[in-house]
Amino acid sequence: MQKSDSDGVGKSQQSLVFFDLETTGLNQSCEIVQLAAVSGSHSLNLYVIPRCRMQRGAARVTGFRVRRQRLYLHRQLVLTNSLREVLVSFIAFLQMLRGPLVIGHNIRRFDCPLLARALDELDLRAEFESAVSGCVDTLPLAREMLKDRGLQSFRQENLVRELLGVSYKAHDALEDVRALQALFSVLQPTPELICRHRFTLDTMENKPAVKAAKSKVPCKPPEQRTLWENFRQTGKKEDKATS
Repeated sequence: MQKSDSDGVGKSQQSLVFFDLETTGLNQSCEIVQLAAVSGSHSLNLYVIPRCRMQRGAARVTGFRVRRQRLYLHRQLVLTNSLREVLVSFIAFLQMLRGPLVIGHNIRRFDCPLLARALDELDLRAEFESAVSGCVDTLPLAREMLKDRGLQSFRQENLVRELLGVSYKAHDALEDVRALQALFSVLQPTPELICRHRFTLDTMENKPAVKAAKSKVPCKPPEQRTLWENFRQTGKKEDKATS
């Protein structure tokens, strides 16, 4: 079973976990293929062989293919775990971080409902919910924060390009969460704004609150500028390598 490279986190601040899924398609009946999470320098990246076919569009965008019960990413064989092992590892990662906020882009409408379905199927939902402080979707959060910027798209890769000035390999869950962590450190939303967009698996179908709710959860991420600078330097190196 694959392991994360996590070995501990600081105790002084609310932990933030940036999370993303790659799936067999874009509908609510699709299945998880990749789950990635990052918190500071600690990361988790796991793959699972789905039980349903990869949709052509998803395979083209992500590079995943399943052949003879083996998973390939851009024609390279990748190691996989069972869905239960992936979810148990994710929960262990969250537990190590002591009640973090789980943050992702468009997760309220897509990733979290899929995650909830998988957790329910394997009777792991209670363990997940007890391990986190809640979830935050950066899509509506960015729309609120950047409504006067005149942006034509609030897709994550567009926001990263506009605000960080770099491009990255989107539709790879690990690269997506690393980019989102850097983006979030530049956005620097206030604790009140974060708490207004906070939800749980039980409340994710409700509309976000209009007024900020009172909360004791401090939401400022650690080492924000360092995270952004590290990601930007990585993006520059990738741009040079592909030019």
